[in-house]
Amino acid sequence: MRLALAAVSIEIAPAVQITSRNLFARMTPTISRLALAALALTASILSAQPALAAVACGSGNFDAWLADFKTDAAAKGVSQQAISAGLAGVTLDQSVLNRDRSQKVFSQTFEEFSGRMVPPRLTRGSNMMKQYGSVLSRIEQTYGVPGEVLVAIWGLETDFGVNTGKFATIRSLATLAYDCRRAEQFRAELLDALRIVQRGDLAPADMKGAWAGELGQTQFMPSSWMKYAVDFDGNGKRDLLHNAPDVLASTANYLAGYGWQKGKDWQPGSPNFAVLQQWNKSEVYSKTVAYFATQLARAP
Repeated sequence: MRLALAAVSIEIAPAVQITSRNLFARMTPTISRLALAALALTASILSAQPALAAVACGSGNFDAWLADFKTDAAAKGVSQQAISAGLAGVTLDQSVLNRDRSQKVFSQTFEEFSGRMVPPRLTRGSNMMKQYGSVLSRIEQTYGVPGEVLVAIWGLETDFGVNTGKFATIRSLATLAYDCRRAEQFRAELLDALRIVQRGDLAPADMKGAWAGELGQTQFMPSSWMKYAVDFDGNGKRDLLHNAPDVLASTANYLAGYGWQKGKDWQPGSPNFAVLQQWNKSEVYSKTVAYFATQLARAP
């Protein structure tokens, strides 16, 4: 925390030896009171530093940080029930920090990545297009995003829901919010994870996903879940973990939210390809989605 103190400008002749006594003797009563107040405030700030440090990110005291976060969450409108349920027993997950700090730059070429990811998923992707054909048609009518694009993302993200991740989402987010590398980003995601609990979409125990907090069969961050998740089958729940219609419709809602143009191409250089890059900034990944979707569109 930075606190700015008002500076008092005092002009003193060079020949005068500066001591605390003659310095204050030259001050007017008003300036003297201001200076004394500033000194008192400085002393107060310095004495408070250990307490502030106890709840700072990466301070070495995760429990104190978590207690401070709970207070902040309540102040931001998260219910005590959601806070208690979501954060009960949460501890630092060192394995998440290890993964975050050992990430490697994505270095595969498009040919390498698409060659590894698309062929093994093409047959099942075609089957998914047939299995959910009527649902995908309704989704396209609603959001303008074709089924081929949605199924391609679904397959690349989690192999059509097979590999959604096993990390406790709230614990992962709390760990990354406590770490100082991207503290504010993950603090906001942790708040939204608690809002998911508060809204009744998921119980904390069911919130398991990738190590960085992504959830569901197309790997939504909690902020995206809160903004774009939809109950497409009308059963009263937004379920992106188990419910394929909700998964696919929510993914379409996300793309539509970033400006997907109905009936337009999705190849590199097109406006819709730029929307795919809002899903994943990697050009190689986005090209692979476009390629996979094109292959699905050509499948018999």
